[in-house]
Amino acid sequence: MTVQALPIVLDFEEGIDRKTLKRLRDRFLLVNRQRWERACSALTWRQQVVLEVLPLVFHLNHPSLPGYLNGLCPEGICGYTPSRSTINAARRVARSFCFRDKGLRQPDIDSLFLMGSPGTLGHSVASDLDVWLCHRADLSEQGVRSLERKADKLSEWAASLGVELHVFVFSAADWRAGRQQVEVTGENCGSAQHYLLLDEFYRTSIHLAGQYPMWWLVPVDSEGDYDDIRQRLVDCRFIRPDEYIDFGPVPSIPSEEFPGAGIWQLYKGIDAPWKAILKLLLIECYATDRAPQLLSARFKQSVHQGLLDVDELDPYIMLYRRLEDWLRNQQAEGRLELVRRSLYLKTGLPLSRAGMVGDQWRIDMLRRLVAEWQWDEERLKSLDDRQGWRAEEVIGLRRTIVSELTHSYRLLSRMAREQGTDAAISPHDINLLGRKLYAAFQRKAGKVEFINPGLVPSLAEENLSFHHQSEQGREGEGWLLFRDLEDPSDAFWKPVIRRSGNLAELLVWCYCNGLLNRATRLNVRAGSSVATVTEVREILDVLQAFLPMPLVPASRQALTREVRPVKNLLLVNVATDPQAHLSERGLHKLSARNDSLGFSGGHDNLVSTIDQIALNSWQELSVQHYAAGDTLIQCLKNVLAQVAASPSALPEIQVFAPTRGHGAAIARRLQELFGDVLRQFFSGGLGPAPVRYLIEMDRRYFLLQFNGPEPGFVALNSRQALMQALQQPQEHYLPLVPDRHALRDEPELRAVCEASEPDNLQVFWSLRAGIGRLWVVDECGSIWSRTMRAQRRSHLLGPLLRFLDNLQERRMLRQLDMGGPTGELRCYELERRGGDWQAVPRPDQQSRVALPGFEVQAVGVRQGDGSLSFDVFCQDREFTAEEYGEQLIPAVAHYIRSLRRSNEPYPIYLTDLHLPHDLEPQHYQRDIQTCQYLQYLNVLERALNR
Repeated sequence: MTVQALPIVLDFEEGIDRKTLKRLRDRFLLVNRQRWERACSALTWRQQVVLEVLPLVFHLNHPSLPGYLNGLCPEGICGYTPSRSTINAARRVARSFCFRDKGLRQPDIDSLFLMGSPGTLGHSVASDLDVWLCHRADLSEQGVRSLERKADKLSEWAASLGVELHVFVFSAADWRAGRQQVEVTGENCGSAQHYLLLDEFYRTSIHLAGQYPMWWLVPVDSEGDYDDIRQRLVDCRFIRPDEYIDFGPVPSIPSEEFPGAGIWQLYKGIDAPWKAILKLLLIECYATDRAPQLLSARFKQSVHQGLLDVDELDPYIMLYRRLEDWLRNQQAEGRLELVRRSLYLKTGLPLSRAGMVGDQWRIDMLRRLVAEWQWDEERLKSLDDRQGWRAEEVIGLRRTIVSELTHSYRLLSRMAREQGTDAAISPHDINLLGRKLYAAFQRKAGKVEFINPGLVPSLAEENLSFHHQSEQGREGEGWLLFRDLEDPSDAFWKPVIRRSGNLAELLVWCYCNGLLNRATRLNVRAGSSVATVTEVREILDVLQAFLPMPLVPASRQALTREVRPVKNLLLVNVATDPQAHLSERGLHKLSARNDSLGFSGGHDNLVSTIDQIALNSWQELSVQHYAAGDTLIQCLKNVLAQVAASPSALPEIQVFAPTRGHGAAIARRLQELFGDVLRQFFSGGLGPAPVRYLIEMDRRYFLLQFNGPEPGFVALNSRQALMQALQQPQEHYLPLVPDRHALRDEPELRAVCEASEPDNLQVFWSLRAGIGRLWVVDECGSIWSRTMRAQRRSHLLGPLLRFLDNLQERRMLRQLDMGGPTGELRCYELERRGGDWQAVPRPDQQSRVALPGFEVQAVGVRQGDGSLSFDVFCQDREFTAEEYGEQLIPAVAHYIRSLRRSNEPYPIYLTDLHLPHDLEPQHYQRDIQTCQYLQYLNVLERALNR
């Protein structure tokens, strides 16, 4: 509708009158009425009821009307009297409702406005309704809370009728003072903007009830004197104060608002890009144009001048005209084309389709725009056929969008850095929004890219073909994705949708982006792999159970915290047969060993590859492929590293392996392993715990432990290498925890580990058929062992206990002065009871009685070249390294044997050993660990007995 009227010029120096002000107000109300009618026309009949009764339910606190709380809830809208159609609409909602005017009382609500896209080109049935409810400034805190609760109940009622309603409750006084307390949520911009939001409010709002905006009456050229003019209008009684509400002027937008407001639009653009792109470009236009005229000022100036064409005053049309002028001046035709496409897609009106559903006024308005842009029918059909868009087209469009959003983000980030603490957005909110953007757009290795952030309704494919690249005569393990490929030979000329290094990553990408579902027909060309359609279907079922789509956006609470792992899905041996080398030769190993990490007599590791699909608390999804080296241990280490950063809540771990090749057993074994390891290191929500976790796999051993917050592992290729690693000194007590399937061939060592305790010296022994075995667990959990011939327990234990007693005595004397704890020396015999080995305490006083013979003591001496040598004392005889040199050990051995009465070659034992505190040249050790003494004891006794 086009309306042309004479301009109204308010000259406050020459004088004004009430009649002129009323004519001006009525002009705004005329535009307002047309917008309200357009807003209603875009809604269904049931949805129109929500909009029509909204003022009445706040004006009357009536028990039969929606949103009723109690009789104490504030009510009454200033100057509001419901129309007959509103009362009839209320009776349709509540048949028992009967309107009665409660008489004169002070109303609690000043005004009610609808703002945003309703009544504009950009509005549709799916659009939400944002309502500003402005209460009187002196309303009690309890009254404000009651209005907020009523607003929440009304939103629930509106949702039942298919309307997404958001009611924001505040006072105009709080707004002017910037005291409205809001946080960043799905609909609130938090502290990000004030004047920008007011600019949008003035040009888009629809007055529903109550006081009118004072801003209507102040000419654009006089906004610099806004407060003086408002005061003059009131003091001279040109207007009644209770007729108008004052949110203040918008003479310009402070530069401090642009970073926060822009980042907020980036936040919204993650899921709804079209509207966000338009607003981001407007913010950039405002921020970079030297003399920008605000859209609200253009709107007001048009009404004052009598230009009342409701189409040209449409907020989206005005927004487009402003951006068109700005971008043409910059000669940015590419960005202007993106603006046009964003506006067209935001309207949701497919102009190329016959019998299209939509308001005629919106259709006509959009057709006029498209004609201006000189778009042909092919262009319209392409944009309208979004249901038929394929992944390749969406990927290209998404890149354009992300490029624009990235450009905006860099501009806004630069502005925020320049402004520093002056930026209007709070540091908390900017951090919150930055995390959301990071999670959505940041590229990281293995991160799954979601290519369809609301761009098209669906990307589902009817036919998908997964081809191993060996089918194309290429080497390697890569995979190619095709569509509608019935004949494999067509792969040489058909376009590839996507390439990937492994099948699991390709399947996850297809599933998360909606290309693959249960209805998709599949074709798998496995090449040199062993993948099958059945396996792909199994993985799809697992993904659907593990990760329902679409993902729920990360909550505000999650974004305020550090990112943490939520759940992991481990896909094991995808497209791989771990026993292929045996199957090819027709071999099948039989054994009682059913551990998937040491299977059958060959101790085979059946875990060949792992694909880790990880979801974190910021809703980022990543896929990591492990196929080289110690895949399982590498995966386990990475999971531990993720949890160590946030140990309070352990992530969910699920494991799946294809049914072939003992898949169910492999999945159970890994499920157990990951659960056991996480419980050991992070029990009770704390951690990482100071333990060494031992895994036995494929005839090898792996020691997992943390160095501070960082997990690491040591791979050991033999039992000898394991024992050497276990006897190394530790900085503090570090027990050894064997995995439930580890050390099955070493049950005695397993029993030793289970009986280990801190601070004490523990000696474990077993004696069978003349073979004795000794283990010592020292005060820090290091394990020393020895196997020797012995006929009696005293011969096995006596020399060792005498050595340890001397060591303990010297340590006790030193620690008495230092005030530190002194550990005990405890003995245990290893016995088999009920099929399990147990450590049984055996206080062994008999073996500790002084043995016949003499004392043999070694004293370590640091040489001038830094090497360590020993002086040896036998009874009263002294053998020094300086005197004997390389012949020291033979001389001592010869001397000891010369003193023996018999020629029986029984071993020579050291009774005492002293090591220097600079045992390691780089470090000074105040307390040398027992395992270090035992290591040198071994070396010296072997040399003496050789």
